[in-house]
Amino acid sequence: MKLIIAIIKPFKLDEVREALTELGVAGMTVTEVKGFGRQKGQTEIYRGAEYSTNMVPKIKIEVVCASDLAPRVVEAVQASANTGAIGDGKIFVLDVGQAVRIRTGETDQTAL
Repeated sequence: MKLIIAIIKPFKLDEVREALTELGVAGMTVTEVKGFGRQKGQTEIYRGAEYSTNMVPKIKIEVVCASDLAPRVVEAVQASANTGAIGDGKIFVLDVGQAVRIRTGETDQTAL
């Protein structure tokens, strides 16, 4: 099993969700986050005043899937979240040692 973490631009969430649904991904966790990378923050204008912010709003998506499905999930996220602009985000893939469904006690693949 793999844990795929994707940090994307907020307005791309629906496209990413639709792409993952087409692959048969059964669930995901979505969190509103803030951070920065090479973008180094951004300058905003609010009520006529310009100010700089160090943290850029992003969306973090977490998906646990079977190891054989992971490359297709990564490809789908990359294709659907891509705008070609700086700050499109990152995708991280980690190994998952164990999964347990709390309600039934099912483990690993059956818990997904």
